[in-house]
Amino acid sequence: MPASSLVDVKHQLTFYGAYHDHPINVLIHMIFVPAILWSALILGSHAPWPDFFPQLHLTFGNYFAFDLNWSGLWVVFVGIYYYFLEPTAALIYTPEWLVIGLNAAAYARKPDGLKNALLLHVASWVAQFSGHFFAEGRSPALLDNLLGALVLAPFFVHLEILFKLGYKPQLRENIHQSVKQTIADIKTSEAQAKKKEL
Repeated sequence: MPASSLVDVKHQLTFYGAYHDHPINVLIHMIFVPAILWSALILGSHAPWPDFFPQLHLTFGNYFAFDLNWSGLWVVFVGIYYYFLEPTAALIYTPEWLVIGLNAAAYARKPDGLKNALLLHVASWVAQFSGHFFAEGRSPALLDNLLGALVLAPFFVHLEILFKLGYKPQLRENIHQSVKQTIADIKTSEAQAKKKEL
């Protein structure tokens, strides 16, 4: 994949959108992707952090914190990446992104934080896979591109909401047409593969 496509919002969202075209599947993702993100950040906060790395813990009241750990780095770098994809949408998303990240960091320190996050994480993935297999009729994007799917999912959901509110209708239409073409190409490839098997 050319480096330029990494910051091409149409290219990236066409990849993701090709796996999320059915309205029920999109609705499921709008509900459960933020839950997966929040719980994943909590789980990631418990991943080992080397002792020789800087140690930093900042609190902002009872419900928000920042820890310099793998989850904290994810919030910072993925948040910056969204600005390269679609700066205006990223700016609108930043408050929500920070609330999710900072609240997850605070909740991760609660005695039952890890257990509750794990339960929510598993339940949310069950809902996600149900949407893919029963509504979409396709496997999730993460089976083809794990990192891309995990990075793009929250921003895709955010943009879907913005598009429904009238954000950049031309960009929405361009992505929609590109997704339709990609899905048609995939179905053609799958049909040809089945013919070869017969």
